[in-house]
Amino acid sequence: MTNKKLLLGAEAIALAAIDAGISGVYAYPGTPSTEITEYIQRSKIAKQNGVRSKWSSNEKTAYEAALGMSYAGKRSLVCMKHVGLNVAADAFMNSAITGVNGGLVVVVADDPSMHSSQNEQDTRAYGRFAYLPVIEPSNQQETYDAVRYAFDLSELVKLPVLLRITTRLSHSRAAVLQQVAKAQNALNPSTEKKNWILLPSNARVNYAGLLGKQQQLTDISEASPLNKVVEGSGPKAVIAFGIAYNYVMEVKQAEKLDIPVLKISQYPLPEKKLKAFVEKYDDVLIAEEGYPIYEELLKGFFGNAKFRGRLDGALPRMGELSPDALAKALGVPMPELKAIPAVVANRPPMLCQGCGHGDLFVAMNRVFESYPAKHVFSDIGCYTLGALPPYDAISTCVDMGASITMAKGASDAGLHPAVAVIGDSTFTHSGITGLIDAVNDGTSVTIIISDNATVAMTGGQESSGDGNLYDICKGVGVDEAHIRVIEPLKKNMEKNMAVLKEEFEYRGVSVVIAQRECVQVMLKNKKQRNKTAAAKAAV
Repeated sequence: MTNKKLLLGAEAIALAAIDAGISGVYAYPGTPSTEITEYIQRSKIAKQNGVRSKWSSNEKTAYEAALGMSYAGKRSLVCMKHVGLNVAADAFMNSAITGVNGGLVVVVADDPSMHSSQNEQDTRAYGRFAYLPVIEPSNQQETYDAVRYAFDLSELVKLPVLLRITTRLSHSRAAVLQQVAKAQNALNPSTEKKNWILLPSNARVNYAGLLGKQQQLTDISEASPLNKVVEGSGPKAVIAFGIAYNYVMEVKQAEKLDIPVLKISQYPLPEKKLKAFVEKYDDVLIAEEGYPIYEELLKGFFGNAKFRGRLDGALPRMGELSPDALAKALGVPMPELKAIPAVVANRPPMLCQGCGHGDLFVAMNRVFESYPAKHVFSDIGCYTLGALPPYDAISTCVDMGASITMAKGASDAGLHPAVAVIGDSTFTHSGITGLIDAVNDGTSVTIIISDNATVAMTGGQESSGDGNLYDICKGVGVDEAHIRVIEPLKKNMEKNMAVLKEEFEYRGVSVVIAQRECVQVMLKNKKQRNKTAAAKAAV
């Protein structure tokens, strides 16, 4: 029995994973991957099947737990955004050496154009780095099919399979035809200890085995339905990777271009198919979303003259691809774009009205008026908007957890006061270890945990540290006298400023926990309470 649904690309992944028989999904919220886990959390079928779906504290813990489920013989899904793979990289790289037991699919959502990210790194580079198979679907239906295919492939080759999507695919909708679901694997823990204990003597053997699988992976790519040729008789050709294939086909059909296209959505590259295609043409446009990873590789194999793409300026070097950019590269005359009138101003993002972060920043700024300079190290979250007017409250935002460790380093250099602002979820994601370093060194640093009791930036998911921040700080060795709790409200402004001033002056590790519920979560909870009360009253 089949069923057609209108789904986001992220939801197509989630539904496919449920239908492929996963026993667990592991993830930390991160746009544009968050909706995958949320769909599974809402799924009645997933609940009935006992699919584990609670959020993990960070991407590394998520990956390792998914690998543990695979060790036990069951299928697991692990999801993250591209920079999250940096956090999980240690486990990811080594899992290529251990291999898997139950199928393990790693979904990573890249963010070309940096819509909500610090960089636009290309996850395919990690796939090549680890010598793992990579799948890069081009549309929602192919995404659904590819996830199911990826689990089967993972168990066939006994390796994790990396599935790379982008923001545009994750957050756009299309009809998806659902197929018959599979049952979950039975519990069947691995007994191959040498595979899983990476002592050097075992790891060398396993690594040789991984290298020995590369020809098998290439042969599978050669036969993969995800790699195909769309015929054409024109003198020029296109090699389109992943979602870039959609853009190419849109231009081909709209402009009635008679141009052959080689679509590649599974790696390693299908060498024979690729060579047979490339040898027919002297002018080949390489369309890939992200880095020019395979453009560089192909130019190395075949020479520079044959290929055009991001490296020679035929396509933009940074940002998302678009049908317009591809049309221009294919010689289609494009209308001249009119300049945006000066009267049209950018509208920067802002904190929500009534957000506790805002009252915290006002208090901080007023305290810093008594200092010759203000240096505040911040982190990834809603509070990063404190960098913008009207607050101009923070000085840095680099990566998850970097606020505490950068403040520590600045303090070590002699900066005082050295102040870090970090959210509750980011603190439990990767801030705790930096706090331990500060405690061990007795560093003069003030850490402000802006606790809104949720992962607000990605939609209000559960925060790992909810209700436990005081005890965590005490547990890692912060003096209780310098763990202060404040409520960032206008009526508390003078009292909060006094606490901040005292801790800025303290020559040791201090933590100020600024506790106030996210206004959006508060409204959502209030609506839910009213709905529940109305339902009870009706009974």
